[in-house]
Amino acid sequence: MFTSHADTNEMLKAILNSIDEGIHVVNKDGITIYYNKIAAEHDGLQAEEVIGKPLLDVFPSLSNQTSTMLTVIESGVPIFNQHQTYRNIKGKMIDTINTTIPIKVKGTVLGAVEIAKDYSRIKQLSNKLIDIQTRIDRRSAKAVPINDDNAHFYFEDIITKDPNMIQLIEKAKKIARSSSPIFVYGETGTGKELLVQGIHHASRRSHGPFISQNCAAIPSTLLESTLFGTTKGSFTGSENREGLFELAHGGTLFLDEVHTMPYELQSKLLRVLEDGVIRRIGSNKSVKTDVRVLVATNENPQKLLHNETLRKDLYYRLNVVSIEIPPLRKRKGDIELLISTFIDLFNQSFEKGVQTVDEKALSKLISYDWPGNVRELRHCIESAMNLVEGDVIQMNDFPREIMEIINNQNDNYLPVLTSNNGLKENLSALEEKLIKEKLLETKGNINQAAKGLRIPRQTLQYKIKKYNLM
Repeated sequence: MFTSHADTNEMLKAILNSIDEGIHVVNKDGITIYYNKIAAEHDGLQAEEVIGKPLLDVFPSLSNQTSTMLTVIESGVPIFNQHQTYRNIKGKMIDTINTTIPIKVKGTVLGAVEIAKDYSRIKQLSNKLIDIQTRIDRRSAKAVPINDDNAHFYFEDIITKDPNMIQLIEKAKKIARSSSPIFVYGETGTGKELLVQGIHHASRRSHGPFISQNCAAIPSTLLESTLFGTTKGSFTGSENREGLFELAHGGTLFLDEVHTMPYELQSKLLRVLEDGVIRRIGSNKSVKTDVRVLVATNENPQKLLHNETLRKDLYYRLNVVSIEIPPLRKRKGDIELLISTFIDLFNQSFEKGVQTVDEKALSKLISYDWPGNVRELRHCIESAMNLVEGDVIQMNDFPREIMEIINNQNDNYLPVLTSNNGLKENLSALEEKLIKEKLLETKGNINQAAKGLRIPRQTLQYKIKKYNLM
């Protein structure tokens, strides 16, 4: 007895409906051709409201850019394990992990399938367990200790599509293989420790400890004992205590803001870098350590040398390999990507379903110079996520002081064309104005801006550098 084609289809539908995951299939035109019961439950809809209709008609909060299914159809590249938090049409908060795969026949993309695993119930159960545990422990409430002697970030945690940043990460991966000291320079908030932790994880010392110390965070009088340790009786109240070099043995020691270290202590650090030998304060015994030292500053090294804040001999020893992390204003193309990442992050912690930022507000954010870099952008998005209502962040959700700076910056930015200037000066001012406007329009995409201005990419890059626009 043979099974008919219709019976086979019904069996397939029954199997797909019995799976405890949401399954949504669209054709190459973005029209839904299959939508199982679990997917309908996630979205608070009925299957007949979705099947046979264009995706963007049923889900108007999505767009060609934000829909993973339409993105996969366009690119032909699957998207795996993407976290999504949103409030469905019935107001229920849904927390899913989605995998979206293109449907290909003989190399041609004919549609896409999205498989969504519901984590809402697991999350609710976890929260209940935490609540019960909190009640039990309330009478003796204490913060939970964590192991601070390890790195939590990898190179994959650096969010970027900027060619210079990608090249920088590749350089850092190569550097990670050795044990040479590394000098990292970057403005506040650019992600120096993120990069340094990535280097540690990619090195042969990844199984050893990772110790991080901001040299500006403790008094200079205590920094020496913190680094090298103490011997009991060496001064009043002192005990036998390991310093950071001993604690980091076999691993990595990261010293941030190394230029704040007292000048004479920098000399002692230099000696340790030369031979790895340290001596605790008050001890007459030396100890050999095996530690890779990575250091960072948030000020230009040449300026530090000129001001004699950083010893030249120490700098030359540390600067065996150097990495300069570009500020956010020089990687404008990453701003929208970072905003999207932060929205996803805060959707989870705030239990919201925000999708994107209003286009006009986004344009202003891209035009801002972000003196606090990625850290400032993250705090800005966090602030807006506390105030936003609905699934789109509006202009008035952002901190007022930042928006005022942005508006003033835009008002004062463009040079004034006057008859007092010569033809050359006015042409340069007009050229700068047109390039700035096109970069804003293309959200920092240099290829698109060059096409829009009808000039070669190399020419545009030269002019961007000339006018210091990114």
